[in-house]
Amino acid sequence: MLTVSCAAQVVDVRLVSVFDARELELVIAGTAEIDLADWRNNTEYRGGYHDNHIVIRWFWAAVERFNNEQRLRLLQFVTGTSSIPYEGFASLRGSNGPRRFCVEKWGKITSLPRAHTCFNRLDLPPYPSFSMLYEKLVTAVEETSTFGLE
Repeated sequence: MLTVSCAAQVVDVRLVSVFDARELELVIAGTAEIDLADWRNNTEYRGGYHDNHIVIRWFWAAVERFNNEQRLRLLQFVTGTSSIPYEGFASLRGSNGPRRFCVEKWGKITSLPRAHTCFNRLDLPPYPSFSMLYEKLVTAVEETSTFGLE
């Protein structure tokens, strides 16, 4: 978490003293409260997925079931950041500039979802049920703590 004393090393303390640490972090890093409608409206799909595909409907149902902390962990899993730009999901950036959140069909139903943080992309297998999708998504988001190499 950013502190006012850290910010004072870069910016005149008189300008930042009106903020507490949380407020200052939000101004600098963006918001942490997720707007699901904004997220969904700024998501693209690949590999045969589309907004009305059953797996995508299950995906959004799972995200709706998540609390805000789980949603932030999902966002961090896929994008590498746990905050939304001040301007919303339309302003997400990848490694080479603006890049929307993306869900792509990939993998076998035995696979966990995988993420490409440089591209804000979630590779989501075509799971045969909501319960399997939910379980695999929670496992991927909650249990992943390191980067893997293939």
